[in-house]
Amino acid sequence: KKPRMLVAIALANKMARTIWAMLTKEEDYRDPARAAAA
Repeated sequence: KKPRMLVAIALANKMARTIWAMLTKEEDYRDPARAAAA
């Protein structure tokens, strides 16, 4: 089992990267086709 802190950091990092990508690329991530192609 992974340490709880490590899991929290991983999840926060993933969310931050997703938000950053949305802010910088300004793409519509609600479109499955464009999200898969990216």
